[in-house]
Amino acid sequence: MEDNIQILLDKIKVLRNSTRVTKLSKGYSPDEKYVVENENGDKYLLRISDLNKYERKKEEFQILTDIRKYKVHSARPIDFGMLKELGVCYSIFSYMAGEDAKSLIRSFKEQEQYEIGIEAGKDLARIHLHPAPITIKSWYERSIQKHNRYLMEYKKCGIKINHDEKIMSFIESNYPYLKNRPNQFQHDDFHLENIILKDKKYAGVIDFDNFDWGDPFHDFVKVALASREDSVSFSVGQIEGYFAHNIPEEFWRLYSIYSAMVIFSSVVWSIKKSPEQLDKFIESIELILEDHKNFELVKPIWFESNF
Repeated sequence: MEDNIQILLDKIKVLRNSTRVTKLSKGYSPDEKYVVENENGDKYLLRISDLNKYERKKEEFQILTDIRKYKVHSARPIDFGMLKELGVCYSIFSYMAGEDAKSLIRSFKEQEQYEIGIEAGKDLARIHLHPAPITIKSWYERSIQKHNRYLMEYKKCGIKINHDEKIMSFIESNYPYLKNRPNQFQHDDFHLENIILKDKKYAGVIDFDNFDWGDPFHDFVKVALASREDSVSFSVGQIEGYFAHNIPEEFWRLYSIYSAMVIFSSVVWSIKKSPEQLDKFIESIELILEDHKNFELVKPIWFESNF
């Protein structure tokens, strides 16, 4: 695709007369990503995808356009289209300047980490204001079907997590809590690597390409699997900011169910997509088990509101 980048720049009106193109390599997305700068110093993010993802990418672009009304801090959608002759579709967004929070967060004071978490939580709450299309099936039905698929693959994969039978039993016994949960827009990858900071402040969130629909509380699963390990202070702030310091008791039950479910899905995902990081995922899983005392606790031991 790099050989075709100049063709893309020439054919896409907003990118003509570009003076600098920089390829981005972070992340797991199969999309090719470029920062494109023009002679006026304006910067754009160009994402290039296989043409078979056209409908999915079109939906994502429209959603990101729609959620502008909620004042979400995200890149502004600018243009979307396809180039059949190259077999690709493309999305163009405003470029969000700054650095990802994961690379910086540990260098900040705990209070600063917490305040960044507060703003991230507020923004996540705005993201969740967007309702799912009426054609989307219930979250209860979809989440259990998805979990069972992952569970079947886990049982065949050859990896065994400590206390896996106990975790499976905990999830199954709590299925009723998933009934009647709302269907809202989910970022589905909300963690520090996808959060941008500028001048030690929360600037916004990027990479919506894994978006889904369902229970908004499910978006906190990446707190359990990732963010909590990098910064407890940020994670506490994200939860308190989301709920405006008034966390409903039902949240912790659902948080723990989704944290248990992600144990099996993350093993399967890592084997398929990133086998070199399987050991790291298992370390994160062991931390989840410690946090919940093998799911004897629904609220993780690290959560303390002391800021």
